[in-house]
Amino acid sequence: FVAQATISIEDKNFYRNPGVDWRGIIRSIYVDITSGSKSQGGSTITQQFVRNAILTRQKSLVRKVKEAVLAIEIDQKFSKDDILKLYLNEIPYGQNAYGIQAASLTYFGKQAKDIDLAQAAYLASLPQAPSLYNPNGPNRDRLDARHEAVLTAMYEQGYISKEQMEQAKAEVVVFSKIKDFIQAPHFVTYIEQQLAERYGQKTLEEGGLSVITTLDWTMQTAAEQAVKDGVARNTKSNKANNAGLVAMDPKTGQILAMVGSADYFNDEINGQVNVTLRPLQPGSSFKPYVYATAFKQGMSPATMLVDVKTSFGTYGGKDYAPSNYDGQNHGIVNIRKALAGSLNIPAVKTLALVGVQNAIDTAKDMGITSDINSDKCGLSLVLGGCEITLLDHTGAFGVFANMGTKHNTSDILKVLDSQGKTLEEWHEDTGTEALDPQVAYEIISIMTDNNARTFVFGPNSPLILPDRIVAAKTGTTQAWKDGWTMGYTPSLVAGVWTGNTNGSPMRAGADGVITAGPIWHQFMLNALKGTPAENFQEPPGIQHLQVDSISGKLPTQYTPNTKEEVFASFAIPTGFDDVHIAKQINKLNGKLANSQTPTDLVETRIYTAIHSEQPENPNWEIPVRAWAQSAGYSYPPTEEDDGTVDPGLTQTGGLRFLTPTAGQEINGLPFLVQVDIGANQVNSVDLSLDGIPQGSRSSSPYTFFVNSAKNGDHQILIATAHLTNGSMISSSIPISINVKQ
Repeated sequence: FVAQATISIEDKNFYRNPGVDWRGIIRSIYVDITSGSKSQGGSTITQQFVRNAILTRQKSLVRKVKEAVLAIEIDQKFSKDDILKLYLNEIPYGQNAYGIQAASLTYFGKQAKDIDLAQAAYLASLPQAPSLYNPNGPNRDRLDARHEAVLTAMYEQGYISKEQMEQAKAEVVVFSKIKDFIQAPHFVTYIEQQLAERYGQKTLEEGGLSVITTLDWTMQTAAEQAVKDGVARNTKSNKANNAGLVAMDPKTGQILAMVGSADYFNDEINGQVNVTLRPLQPGSSFKPYVYATAFKQGMSPATMLVDVKTSFGTYGGKDYAPSNYDGQNHGIVNIRKALAGSLNIPAVKTLALVGVQNAIDTAKDMGITSDINSDKCGLSLVLGGCEITLLDHTGAFGVFANMGTKHNTSDILKVLDSQGKTLEEWHEDTGTEALDPQVAYEIISIMTDNNARTFVFGPNSPLILPDRIVAAKTGTTQAWKDGWTMGYTPSLVAGVWTGNTNGSPMRAGADGVITAGPIWHQFMLNALKGTPAENFQEPPGIQHLQVDSISGKLPTQYTPNTKEEVFASFAIPTGFDDVHIAKQINKLNGKLANSQTPTDLVETRIYTAIHSEQPENPNWEIPVRAWAQSAGYSYPPTEEDDGTVDPGLTQTGGLRFLTPTAGQEINGLPFLVQVDIGANQVNSVDLSLDGIPQGSRSSSPYTFFVNSAKNGDHQILIATAHLTNGSMISSSIPISINVKQ
C-alpha cells in the first residue's frame, strides 16, 4: 500500500518515465520565468530522491538542471524498484522521521509492513510538505484532504477497488501522541512550517539551526493562563470548549504570544489545530474596517444614521433585512454610537453607502489576507459574513493602534546555521501608511469611548481596564458559533476567539463580550502589569467642533442641542443643520404662510424633519419617516395657506397638538410633543400624560419630550395653557404607546 500510494500521488508515471518528467520540468521553468516564482513543482520520485539525498532544496534553475541530470543517470543505473526502495528509506516524513519504517513507528507505533491502507495513504501524503501536513500541527484539515486525494488517485489508477477506497476514507486514523513536551506548541509548529518552506525539511531537522523568535515568554504565559481559565468558565457556563489568542506589538508587527487552542494535546477538541490561523467569521469585530472606509470618504463620528428595520434588497434568494443584536430599533444615532454599541442596521447602511469593494480594499490594505470579495460577501461583510484569521485580524487592528502605520507580521528575529552564520535577521523598519492617521484616530476615539457603548454593554464591561485607556471591539456570529474580542493600547494589540472546534453553537446569548471579553481582559491586565499607562497621541489635523447633536452638521439659530465631536481635517463639516427647520405658517390652520396670510397670524415654527441616509430610496426613507412620526418628530407642512381655519382651534380656544396626532401609536421613547396656541397672552403651557406631569414651558415653541411611559391604548395627553388674565385653556388627545422593552 505504501509504494502504491506514494506512486499514485507523487509520480503516477514512475515506471514509465526516464527519471524526469520533461513536460513537468518545462511547465515548472515556464512558470518560474513568467511569474518570478521558484516554487512550481514537477518532480518525479527519482528527482525527489536526488534532491533529498544528494542536493539541497535551494530553489533555483541551476539546482533543477543538476537534479534532472542526476535523476536520469540514477534511472539508467538502478531498477525502478531499487529507486523506490531508496526513496522510501531516505525521504523525510517530518518529526525527524526519515524513511517509511521510522515514519510508521513515529506516527502509528508499528512497523511499516503492518500499517493498513488508510494509514499508508496518510504517510504518502506527508513528504510533499512534512511540516505543513504534520498531523499534530495546525493544518490537519489540509492533511485529511490530501489523504482523500491519495486514496482517490489509487482507485483511479487501479491499485484499489472503490469499496477499499470508501472504507479507507471512512476509517478514523489515530496518530501517536508527541512524546516530547513542547513549550508554546502552536507557535513552534507555526515557525517550523515557515523554516521548512524557506530552507527545506532536511535543513530544518538536521541543519543545526539556531532560531530566535519574537515570542515574549511572560506574555505567552499570561495568554495561556487566560485561555485556560476562560475556557474552563465557558465550558461550564457557555457551552464553548475552545479559544485562541494572539498578541502583537503594533509598533513592530512582532508576534508576542500565540495560543492556538485551549490544550494542544487534547484530541477531543482537536487541540493541534491552530485556530489563530484558521479562517473564521469575525462577526461585528469587522465593523471598524467599514467605518474607517466611511471616514476616508468624508463621514465622521458625528454622521447621523437612523437605526430602523430596513430592507436592503434580495440576497441569496431572500429579503435581506438584518436585525440588531438586542432586537430593538434605536432610531436616531450617529456613527460613534452605532460603532460603539455595535448596532447592525446602521453598519449595513454604512457599508451600502461606502461600497463593499472599498471596505474590502481597506481591510486588505491593513493586513487581511483571506479571500474576501464583494461577490461572496455582499452587505453581510460588515456583520462578519466572510472568514478571516485571528492572526490577520489582530495585525490589522494593530494598524489602528499604530495610528495607521502597518508593519508586516514578523515572528523570527534571527536564524543561524550550525556554523554560526546568520541566514536571516529581522530589522526594524518605518512601516507603510495603510490608513490616514486621522482616520485611525477617529476609530480610536470611538473604540475607547466607554460612555458611547454603555447603552448596550453597560458601564463595567470586560472591555475596559482600570486606570488605562484601551480600545476594544467585540463580535458574535449567527447562531452563537463564534465570540470575539479585539483590543489594543498604543503598544499592545490582542485578539481572542472563542467557540467550539467542531463549529457547534455556544449557549444562546453567549456573545463575544461574555465569552471572549473576560479572556482578553485577563490577558491585557497581566500583560500590561507594571508598564506605564499610555495615551493615544492625537495626530495633526484633527479638530474638535461643536455640531448639532442630531444631524452632526454645523449648528444654526434653530439648533436646540449641540455636542463636541472629532473631525479629520479633510472632512470638516461645511453644511448646516438641516434637521431643525424653521417655517413661517398661519398659526390658525398650520399651513405655510404666504402673501395672503395676515401678518398677525404669521408664526415661525420649528420642525424636526428626520430623513434617511438615502431619501430617494423608498426602502430606506419610508421606514425612517414612519419611525420618526411614531416618535413624535414633525415634518413641515407642504400645503400653502388658503385662508381656512382649523375648526379644532376654535373649540379649544386656539390650543392644539401639532404632534402627535389623536389616536397615534407611539413606538419609541423619548417621543416629542409639540403644542401650539393661537392666543398671545400666555404665561405657560403644562403637559401631562394620564395624569402624570411631563413639564411646563413658558415660551413658544411649546415642545416637550416624554422620556418614560407605560405601554397601553387610549392614554390621554392633556395640554393646559395658563393665560395672563388668569384663565386656562385645555386640549386633550388619546394616544397608544407600544414600546419594546
